[in-house]
Amino acid sequence: MSNSLFRKKSIDVIKKEYEAGLSDHSSGLKKILGVRDLTFMGIAAVIGAGIFSTIGGAAYNGGPGISLLFVITAITCGFSALCYAEFASRVPVAGSAYTYSYVTFGELIAWIIGWALILEYAIGNIVVAISWSGYFNNLLVHVFNINLPSWMLVDPVTAGNAFTEASNAMAAGNIADPEKLKSYQFAIDAYNNAPVIGGNHIFFNLPAFIVVALITWLAYIGIKESKQSANFMVIFKVAVIIFVIIAGAFFVDTNNWTPFMPNGFEGVLKGVSAVFYAYIGFDAISTMAEECKDPQRDMPKGMIYSLIVCTVLYILIALVLTGIESYSSFKDVNDPLAFVFEKRAPWIEKIVSISAVVATTSVLLVFQIGQPRIWMSMSRDGLLPKIFQKIHPKFQTPSFATILTGVIVGVGALFIQSGLVTDLTSIGTLFAFVLVSGGVLLLPRVAKEPGKFHLPYINGKFIVPALMALFIYVFRDRLQESLKHIGHENYQEVLFLVFVLIAVILSVLTFIRNFSFIPIMGVLSCLYLMIEIPAVSWTWFFAWMGLGLLIYFMYGYRNSKLAGKVRS
Repeated sequence: MSNSLFRKKSIDVIKKEYEAGLSDHSSGLKKILGVRDLTFMGIAAVIGAGIFSTIGGAAYNGGPGISLLFVITAITCGFSALCYAEFASRVPVAGSAYTYSYVTFGELIAWIIGWALILEYAIGNIVVAISWSGYFNNLLVHVFNINLPSWMLVDPVTAGNAFTEASNAMAAGNIADPEKLKSYQFAIDAYNNAPVIGGNHIFFNLPAFIVVALITWLAYIGIKESKQSANFMVIFKVAVIIFVIIAGAFFVDTNNWTPFMPNGFEGVLKGVSAVFYAYIGFDAISTMAEECKDPQRDMPKGMIYSLIVCTVLYILIALVLTGIESYSSFKDVNDPLAFVFEKRAPWIEKIVSISAVVATTSVLLVFQIGQPRIWMSMSRDGLLPKIFQKIHPKFQTPSFATILTGVIVGVGALFIQSGLVTDLTSIGTLFAFVLVSGGVLLLPRVAKEPGKFHLPYINGKFIVPALMALFIYVFRDRLQESLKHIGHENYQEVLFLVFVLIAVILSVLTFIRNFSFIPIMGVLSCLYLMIEIPAVSWTWFFAWMGLGLLIYFMYGYRNSKLAGKVRS
């Protein structure tokens, strides 16, 4: 009998039950997704707010060198994508990293990663919905000359802070910047025109809520309808991006590429969070395994193909943007693609505005599909109430989980300030990547099967220690300073030292045990990205994890289908 916190699920049992259609993993979901659909879903999830927004701040810090950061991040994600692909070929069921962790690390870790994924998808979609609202408003104003009330376009915290800043700046006469004056006027108008209830000014982001409601409805009525919508949006936005790259090439001044890294490599690394945020999403398609025609063959291909396509487009866009405008011009620019064409070709700016709305809509759709299937998988295992696994008899979608996801994201998009929670998405994603990459090391080796993906084994015995030695040499100054002032540095320097210690240990273990190069690099690269995330985000993350553990020990541990059963 097993009451262990780390009781595991057997791959063989899961596969047999899934193939026989007898287990709780046989959900009745429609199996209609092929390689092309999965690739399109991956592109739909990845190309969104990142390329239309956050790339501007990254360009300001890193200059043209951010193109290298896209390469580095793609390689980092590539290691994890290959590990996801290995799991997808062996465990063809919904649940993504949650299910994979259940197989390798056990129930407690699976719960933690499942709870983290719920946070990732919810926060990610809240942020995307807020971004969508901004793009939609710009589209209404610049293309259709429609102005919505400003108090319907902003959350309470942002509105209050902006009003205070605007009032202080205008009182001090500090309004020389026309763009600042424009934003100040927006904040003042929003505050003065907002309805007042009980002495409190009322603000909410109505467009963000509406789009979440519409996307939730689409995810609710069926995967076929969702697939068709996602495919259309992907074709449109990729076509626009390719057009922008080609059109923008005619405006490129190669002098703007010098210096290539104006703030050095450290400046490039400042854009890590923004650039990584642009890649978040390719893993979301792993939640759709049970809706694939042949998940063991098609899921790995879909993830890898979508990552390659997005990386190529990202690198080209980064080079074009920093070639058209000097990197210094992108300070506080939230719509870089529209910004570079605003004066040169206003008609292209309008096309970009439309594409931004479409792109963020597709991201919303994929994430709104993904999160309910995490709820569903956890419910099937007994860790959440049965209502979360309820499948609609007509639409064949997880009905309750989809509605709940819509409510959480929709209400969050109404009132939450996006800047406070963006990094939480990266934490949850990177955490999942680390566990999936590490989990591959625990999988038994199996013989290759025709038509199924198999992660190539590359002995890391000498490669990983060599790369670790190179890393220590490159970052020797930071390492020396961190050691010299240990106990007096900020938390990120402490995390840096922890990372170095973990990396050294893994390098030694790799040398001794001949660990595979790909999963080890997946673990190390994602851990490094994690240490660059600000402390405030970690505080919120641990608070969320604390709530999750409370729910697990009060409900999940006792109701788990593995509770009291012999571990497979």
